[in-house]
Amino acid sequence: MLRVYRRVKTCLLLLAVPGVALAADWPQFRGPNRDGVSAETGLLQQWPADGPTPLWETTGLGTGYSSMAICEGKLYSMGDRTVDGQKSQFVYAYDLDTHQEIWSTRVGPPHQDGPRCTPTVDGGFAYAIGTSGDVVCVNAADGTTVWRKNLLIDLGGAANPTWKFSESPLIDGDRLICTPGGHKAALAALDKKTGDVLWRTSMPDIGPNGKEEAGYSSVIISRAAGVKQYVQLTNEGVIGVAAADGKFLWGYNRVANDVANISMPVVDGDYVFTSTAYNTGSALLRLIGDGSGVKAEEVYWLDRRTFQSHHGGFLKVGDYIYGGHNHNKGEPACVELLTGKVMWHEARQPGGGSGCVTYADGCLYFLYEDGRVALVEATPQKYTLKGSFKLPSRPGAEGTAWAYPVVCDGKLYLRHADVLFCYDVSAP
Repeated sequence: MLRVYRRVKTCLLLLAVPGVALAADWPQFRGPNRDGVSAETGLLQQWPADGPTPLWETTGLGTGYSSMAICEGKLYSMGDRTVDGQKSQFVYAYDLDTHQEIWSTRVGPPHQDGPRCTPTVDGGFAYAIGTSGDVVCVNAADGTTVWRKNLLIDLGGAANPTWKFSESPLIDGDRLICTPGGHKAALAALDKKTGDVLWRTSMPDIGPNGKEEAGYSSVIISRAAGVKQYVQLTNEGVIGVAAADGKFLWGYNRVANDVANISMPVVDGDYVFTSTAYNTGSALLRLIGDGSGVKAEEVYWLDRRTFQSHHGGFLKVGDYIYGGHNHNKGEPACVELLTGKVMWHEARQPGGGSGCVTYADGCLYFLYEDGRVALVEATPQKYTLKGSFKLPSRPGAEGTAWAYPVVCDGKLYLRHADVLFCYDVSAP
């Protein structure tokens, strides 16, 4: 079902307005650079009491926590749907002008609360990973399946984690990078056009914490110590793998917990910031050259009381890390990256449960699992709430709201299970 909200608005030619910069695409999980940071400006710095203006909403996405990718006028996501009496997991595309579905393609079997992967869109194709480990490449125009592989059957992953595969695939040049998991295939590179395996990473034992399997995080690129590498948080800790050939470079086990390792690390020059919950904590690592390889040195450790990230992730703006702190919570916090100093921490979080965070134009956008949305100023000086509102109650918008928010082209996209909401966050 589609609802469209109309309003009278003065039309301005945005190209003639100083200080306005709108980014057209958000083609993968956490945006163009996979870091949760949008380059857009000219956005609202304070929300009205009832939140920004709603533009439209639609239902039918299905069960799931997948966020949205936006590319060339289309929105992509995933969900579990019942079609012809059979429930399956799908990847699909919507037209942003009409808000209507263009195509949907079956990925694999359903999961009890749906998929977690956000599709990656690149070069006219969309790539997705289902909860059973099905990696698919589909034509972005019509959804036709080009190739498929399975993380366990074809790539040698050790085991499907407790809450199933959750990774959003990385496209790097002509390669798709994914995480089968385990010591025999910690990471893998596939030819993005054919699905052929280019390399798999053999991983040594890096410590006693965690399990020999993929975690719930996604890969990010680092060029620390002069070596291009893929950094990933697995269920045994955060690791670095050489981009050229998949050689295992380094591993850090202390941050791994024995339940679920979820949030993507932040990379910054020669540094990696990583954090997990379940009473674990956070660390800053410095990557340095070590002969022909790379080694990770711990700069500092923050215990669970200082900063631990559960579901909602964290990001870097300037010299600071921002994100939701505490287990099953999203207490807004700011940490100085290089020192670990907590600049501020707000225990009276705006919404309930864990909070997923995205940044744009000086502000943090939090979506809490109870459907509360908050705008927080991204500054190390103090915590300042710039507005909040609750997503409207709708059939199908039940359970936890764990899909990361997306800010694209002056609009805020929020998913709560089966329902997608779109708001205008551009400044008049």
